[in-house]
This record gives sequence, structure tokens and C-alpha cells, in this order.
Amino acid sequence: MTGRSKQKIRLKGPAARRPDGATQAGTGGYFEVRPAVLSPRLEGLHALTKPGVRGFPEVDAAQALLAGTMRKDRVRGEVLDLSTMGGLLGSLPGVTLRAVEGSAAALTVLAAAGLEAEAAVPGDDLRTRWPERARTVALVLAGDRGNAYALAQVAWAHACTPPGGTLYLAGDRDKGYDRYVRAAAKAFGTGETIARDGGMRVAKLVRRPGPTPALPDPEGYEAFGVRVVGLPGVFSAARPDKATSILLGTLESLDLSGKRVLDLGCGTGLIGAWAARRGAEVTLVDGDLQSVRSARATLAANGLTGEVLHSDVDAALGDRTFDAILTNPPFHVGRGVVLDVAREFIAAAGRRLNPGGTLSLVANEPLPYEAAMGGIGPARELRREGGFKVLAATRAG
Repeated sequence: MTGRSKQKIRLKGPAARRPDGATQAGTGGYFEVRPAVLSPRLEGLHALTKPGVRGFPEVDAAQALLAGTMRKDRVRGEVLDLSTMGGLLGSLPGVTLRAVEGSAAALTVLAAAGLEAEAAVPGDDLRTRWPERARTVALVLAGDRGNAYALAQVAWAHACTPPGGTLYLAGDRDKGYDRYVRAAAKAFGTGETIARDGGMRVAKLVRRPGPTPALPDPEGYEAFGVRVVGLPGVFSAARPDKATSILLGTLESLDLSGKRVLDLGCGTGLIGAWAARRGAEVTLVDGDLQSVRSARATLAANGLTGEVLHSDVDAALGDRTFDAILTNPPFHVGRGVVLDVAREFIAAAGRRLNPGGTLSLVANEPLPYEAAMGGIGPARELRREGGFKVLAATRAG
């Protein structure tokens, strides 16, 4: 989904692809897994990454401090990492990693590293996978995803840590770290910040017996004839996003009856549900597992049918093709502001549109998507309003 425009945007060149659509090795394409760039202070450690993983092409700054702190503490044995990303903590000496991730891009990277990660989100019960809880748990707070999500992470970490066990909790001072550590310390009974680097922080908490905090309730609203179910941390969970509203308002007269429509980067599922209400056969995809569950809940709340897939862009779509693709593409991955994912959304539309099919997207005005859309067909500007633009491109019949 679209974010704020008043930030520096790092552009990357288009991915090189073979005729069958796969990325060529060594070209720096979107789906290429590669070693993460690590600072000298992490010498001896390693992680993999790719576009779409937090911190790419480096590692997330809070996770980097977390790894250095745990190495200094000589942590050994089983470690449950609830925000594994590229697997950095698994390279700590003597650590056996239990990897947990909700990002499809990160899960791809972890599979390439030989780690059998568990796809999960805050609140999931991990005892089926690991009946005995690890004595050490690690978590990077995603404060950029909002207060409800970070508090859900804290509650999850508490549930996953046995009494007497230790939680290493990392985060960004500017993204609510102090507030969330206070909440964690109240639940755990003890804890303090033990490492600082710039704005990054790491706290160490030892759990005392006591109840686990409740998970925040889902949010929701009604817009464009759709009842939206917004789970914690999902983009636009509490209210319709302005850019999405402009997109759907612009497409109000679009005839979707009987058409195969893809909601690419579905978030709460508002766009896909709107299309389903208009008679489309819909497929919704998102790289974030929490968003996938939110979109499924939105379809169910409206009595609508559709396929919702957890997918790194179009990686899980097999040979599916579509008559229309609708998207409000992201240009944020964690703290980073990059266009790798958004560019791949457009490339995926080129691969997935049937002849005569149209890609319609909304973007912040400064974002240079027109040239990339030219690979589908001439980009047409349908609307410009409030700092946003709606663009469309149609594949030749």
C-alpha cells in the first residue's frame, strides 16, 4: 500500500528476466537471494536477504544491535526468533535457531538458508511446532506498524517465554520502543535496556510467573459498500486509506462483472472485496501473513468468495492470469523507503495480464511509475488529486 511521499526514495533498476519469467542469477533481480551487507561489528556473522526483506540490502538496524548484544552476552542453545528476517541470529556461535516469520519475502530467504521457518503472526500458538518452549526468545519490535501490532508482539513474546526464560527485545527509540518496553516489563515483572546504538535499543527481560496480556482486538470500518476487518499492524486497518479511496472512486464506472481480477498487495482486502461485490472473480495476494488473514476475514464478513494467497508479489500465483489488476503498491519495507517491491508489482502485472487486460494503480505524485508501466502499454493518467495520481496501462490484445 502507498505510504507518505515526503521521504527520500531509493530507485533500483528493473529486474532482468529470462523469457520464462524467472530472474536471471547474478543480475540483482527482485527474486535473487543474496548475502546481506553487514557492518564490521558483525564480523563472523552472516544473513541472507532480497528485496522485500526488512533492512535490504543490509540487515534491519535493530536486529543488528540485537545480534551484537546477544553475542556479547554469549547466548547459547535454542533461541526462538519471532522476527527472523534473514536469519542473522542463527549465525551466532552455539545458537540453534527456531525461526518464525510472517513475511513471504523473508520466508523465501530463510528457505534458501536451509532454515525450516514457521510462518506465523503475533498470537499464533507455536507449541504444535515446538512443544517445549525455548529458554531464550528474541524479538524486533515493528513500531512502524502501529501501537496495536507492537503490543500484540509483546503479548506474543510473553506467551512464548517460559517463567524464568529471557526475552531480548529490540526496537527503535523513534518508533515507540520506550513505551513498548514498559509494557513488556510490566508483563514480565523485570527488565531494562542494556544496549544502545544511535536510535536503536535492546532490552533484556526475565519472565516471572503471571498472566499474558490480551491481544488487541481487530479494528474495522465500512467503505465502498464493504465491511473491512483490520487486524493489528495491517495497513489502513482502522480507516480507508486516502489513496485507495481515490483509486476506487476513479474506477467506479469500471465493469468487472465476470472478469478475473487480482488485488495485488491486498492489505485488509478492501480493493478485492470491492471488486468481488461488482461481480468479479477475485484473487488477493499479499506478502504479509497478517494482511492475508485480514483480507480473508474481510471477504468472510461480507459473504464474498475469493482466493487469498500469501505470496511474495506473484510468486505463489502459478500460471494464473487476469483481466484486470488493481493495486495501491507499497514503497515502504520497515523503516526503508524503496521502490523494489513496487517495481516488481508492475513487472508482475506485465506477466499476469491477459491480452486487453488493464493494470490500474494509485501512487503518490512524485513516484516515477509511468516508465515501468510502459512495458505493459502506454501509461494513462486517469486522475490527480490530493497529492496522488491514478495510472492505468492496457496490454495489447
